[in-house]
Amino acid sequence: MKIKIQSYHTSDFPSEFTTENYSVILWKGSGVFSVDDINYSYSGYNILFLSPYQKLKLASESDENIDVLFFHGDYYCIEYHKEEVACNGLLFNNIYLNPGVELSEENYKYILELFNHIKKEESEKHQFSESIIKTYIQLILAIGSKQKSSIESSVVSHDKLPNKNAAEFQKLLEVHFKSEKELSFYSDKLSITNNTLSKAVKKEFAKTPTQLINERIILESKKLLHLTYRSVKEIASELGFADEFYFSRYFKKAVGCSPKKYREQVGISVVAKMSM
Repeated sequence: MKIKIQSYHTSDFPSEFTTENYSVILWKGSGVFSVDDINYSYSGYNILFLSPYQKLKLASESDENIDVLFFHGDYYCIEYHKEEVACNGLLFNNIYLNPGVELSEENYKYILELFNHIKKEESEKHQFSESIIKTYIQLILAIGSKQKSSIESSVVSHDKLPNKNAAEFQKLLEVHFKSEKELSFYSDKLSITNNTLSKAVKKEFAKTPTQLINERIILESKKLLHLTYRSVKEIASELGFADEFYFSRYFKKAVGCSPKKYREQVGISVVAKMSM
């Protein structure tokens, strides 16, 4: 399957949703959803952007329609189009932000209309259908990016400044996550206790420092498996694992499949050649 749109009711939505595809999930209502076991409340009109093998659970307070756009990385490459659509790190693959976006009613209806156009083009299978569908996907991602960037800008301008310790932890993590996986390294760098750092990070990102350390390692693992031709052994070494087999167990526990299976199912991106 390269691309598909599937509709559900919230009452028959899978208890744990996961797929080897990128997925864009559109629905309305209120309740709680979790992505990779992190809970987020929602209400109104919602859109959610998931990367391959992220795990979603949904607890809705009402029975509404859920529409899901699936597309394989080979069909529409997020990395290849990141210059055209500002979604890399904003909609997908950002461990610090809520992966969901609350939409206006107008944008919700418009994206639902685009979903219907995609279904129509996919069924017709015209020689130009693939190009048209990719344009629709690009438009959906652009609308999501615009809405989410507006929300993030509004939060920054109206709320207090981010907690300094949490912000410094984020900077340190981006530099040292491959070599430093213990909480004490980061608290020592900031000259604070583990407990103080944990409280600051949890308040800012709704995740513990340990969760963010693990998520950052897994995110990089997925990127290297998808965007490069490096072997699992080479990737394990680059991420600071002395043992390839320990890395594979660590990855499988977090993702639900082995690094080898992940690469087989998700594929190696067309941009991987750039890393050679």
